[in-house]
Amino acid sequence: MKTKKFKKEIRLSGSGGQGLITAGIILARAAVIDKINVTQTQSYGPESRGGASRADVIISNDEFYYPEAVNFDVLLALTQEACDKFAVDLKDEGILIIDNSIVKNTPKMESEIYEHPFTEIARKKLGSELPTNILSLGFLVKITGVVSEHSLKTAVGNSMKPQFKDMNMKALKLGIKLAEVDIKNNGA
Repeated sequence: MKTKKFKKEIRLSGSGGQGLITAGIILARAAVIDKINVTQTQSYGPESRGGASRADVIISNDEFYYPEAVNFDVLLALTQEACDKFAVDLKDEGILIIDNSIVKNTPKMESEIYEHPFTEIARKKLGSELPTNILSLGFLVKITGVVSEHSLKTAVGNSMKPQFKDMNMKALKLGIKLAEVDIKNNGA
């Protein structure tokens, strides 16, 4: 039996200091662990903290020839600026995931939209906003299934300094559990 071909273009967007480039690298590593074709590119503003930041990941079980995402299947927006700027490039049947503790104006669109206060959840449950990137990445992976949870956990574990590993693994589990609730409530 032939495996159905798939290609997913994913943009993780927000501002510098939110760890989105790290999250993009981790997502790409998880795809490599799953033995899926992947490319990861990134862009950030002149300031390392506070400037615009994005990481693009293309994951496919088939060959692809252009390494940058242009028509997203999934957009994670952790700032209003990122949401406003990149939502126009999300496919109609795409998935928009926003941090509604920061993004207050959700665009009207045909895409499936998930809104959660990822930053507030990280602050309240983990005592820090730092793992918001991993919390929202866990949510994204559980909702989309672009990589296996096992490979994502492995990639997170292998990417963190020892002093941050425990907090980020907890953040990952929180994101996955949050998505499980949405999936159950939406009957997906």
